[in-house]
Amino acid sequence: MTYDPNTEGRDPPPPRVEREVVHTGGGNAGWWVAAIVAIVAVVGLFFLFSNNNSVDETDLEMARQTGAAQEAVANAAENAQAAAAQAAESSQSAAANMAESAEAAADNTAEATQDAAASASDAAENAADRTGM
Repeated sequence: MTYDPNTEGRDPPPPRVEREVVHTGGGNAGWWVAAIVAIVAVVGLFFLFSNNNSVDETDLEMARQTGAAQEAVANAAENAQAAAAQAAESSQSAAANMAESAEAAADNTAEATQDAAASASDAAENAADRTGM
């Protein structure tokens, strides 16, 4: 067995760092809208190809309207998700503001209580001085 002079001078291993990742759910509204858009698209394609193989102006106009409706639904879904995210952020901000207000009110109440106690003590001392105690 040989002596290693560096065994006592070794640094301990660095501490292990762990990260915790929290995922918040955004709800199922987006999936429902996507499902509805897909159903509308399939139904539109079914009607488009089942009537006749020849394409006329009526079919083209129907396809344009279907596409416009799908785009409107997709835009509405994006707007709804953005509004939900903004509402959640506003709610969180309001909760933080309420907590700060409650803390300030508690501090003011504590200060007023201390002032009232000091005034009562002074009044008691004045009363004692007047009665000669």
